Amino acid sequence: MNNQSSSTYTAEPFIETQHNIPPSAPWAMNVQNSRGRRYAEPAHPYRNDYVRDRDRIVHARAFRRLEAKTQVFTMRFSDHFRNRLTHTIEVAQIARTVADALGLNAGLVEALALVHDIGHPPFGHAGEHKLDELMRAHGAGFNHNLHALRIVEHFEQRYLDFPGLNLTFEVREGIVKHSRDYRPADFPELGEYLLDLRPTLEAQLIDCVDEIAYDTADLDDALEAGLLDVRALCQDVAFFGATYAAVEKEHPTARDKLKFNEALKQVLNFLVTDLIETTQARVRDAGVAVVEDIRRAPQRLAEFSKEGLKLSRELKSFLFAHVYSHPAITEDRDRSVRCLEQLFKYYYSSPASMPGAYEDAATQSSRAIVVCDYIAGMTDQFLLRQHHEQFGLGDL
Repeated sequence: MNNQSSSTYTAEPFIETQHNIPPSAPWAMNVQNSRGRRYAEPAHPYRNDYVRDRDRIVHARAFRRLEAKTQVFTMRFSDHFRNRLTHTIEVAQIARTVADALGLNAGLVEALALVHDIGHPPFGHAGEHKLDELMRAHGAGFNHNLHALRIVEHFEQRYLDFPGLNLTFEVREGIVKHSRDYRPADFPELGEYLLDLRPTLEAQLIDCVDEIAYDTADLDDALEAGLLDVRALCQDVAFFGATYAAVEKEHPTARDKLKFNEALKQVLNFLVTDLIETTQARVRDAGVAVVEDIRRAPQRLAEFSKEGLKLSRELKSFLFAHVYSHPAITEDRDRSVRCLEQLFKYYYSSPASMPGAYEDAATQSSRAIVVCDYIAGMTDQFLLRQHHEQFGLGDL
């Protein structure tokens, strides 16, 4: 119990330190102008619709499963590294910062950041590529953004009055369009999502923030794993090299790990600042006044400068050359993806091999699509356990 008298307690004054944060921008998405939900619902007394969407996403089973899905390092490598859920939280944190600085709708941005990876299958992008390859053999394909839409529209069943999560149009549109544009003629099934228009600025910034999060976090995890040569990073990525040299000059006796942390923090801060300032300038130069101007712009307006884009590309190139291709990662990843492929083929060719609900669905739809849905929803460890039950440890 605290024995200090309340009369002696002096609260610290609130100090506003970010005077340059603009008020809500006129091109921010106003929730009152939302195109609404597929199924009408009464308004909540103290949460607006985008905040409710955020909460529904956090409570979804598919969101919880991200905790057991690979980011880069599988859980068999170590349990100290980022997984798909912790990556998502980092994206949401950075996205909220960018949204606040740009005067955008923070609730919408947060919902989009939290849902942006919900459609990922086991084993990261390698698992996605393998599922896409397997589905192409059946005349289809696999895209984690479009699968995320299927999850929130159909697979999450939590409510009495409607299927799925019944998210607002802008969140569903952002799930589909945050990282790419679609030709309407090629995706007629997505016609309701205004494919001939840009998404909101809140959706556009998610892909850039995602890049910032994984470019920096994957370097951090690689160092922790003992797979990162900092000298090679300084040589190959000039901006990081200059930043690290400045940190080393100022703190010559500090631990190498802390010097790396400081340099990486400054790189992250540069990229976030660059994204904010470049997007502000592009919006201004485009003469944007309202949301519709964002949607009708000839190009996306959330972007890095040339310098920021160069740094991001150099970081990605370094990661692909020195981290993602490292045998410690590729051997484990390739072994896991082989398990995914074997399990897909087993379920596809073996009647009654999946749980009853999926077998029932396979009588109404393509068996390949149902198998793909089942596997995409698995966590890494659940898939490996299912593989072991069917094939034993010898195939791992």
